[in-house]
Amino acid sequence: MDSSTAITALAALAQSTRLDTFRLLVKHEPDGLPVGELAKTIDVPQNTMSAHLKILTQAGLIAGERHSRSIVYRANLDVFRELTLFLIKDCCGGNAEICTPLIAELMPCCPPAKATA
Repeated sequence: MDSSTAITALAALAQSTRLDTFRLLVKHEPDGLPVGELAKTIDVPQNTMSAHLKILTQAGLIAGERHSRSIVYRANLDVFRELTLFLIKDCCGGNAEICTPLIAELMPCCPPAKATA
């Protein structure tokens, strides 16, 4: 990820409705949520929600998929991962013990199930 892309993504998240929307979509992965449900949950008019979704989509943080008459939005976790890695890359300047607490907090809350043989 380059600086320009990171700035666009961070700018998209630097507004409370869009940040709340993105966080809600992350919670609803992998199914996503339709626009109407997003607007109702965040408590904003649907046309206002559409404007916010456009900004998040242009930043690459979310994507919408049409399901008959509804559009279901999902968080783009790959872009979010790239943004997070861009922000923390070289955070410790080669001193791993400085980043150990940060890395521990970034560990997933729900570790993948172990494969059974």
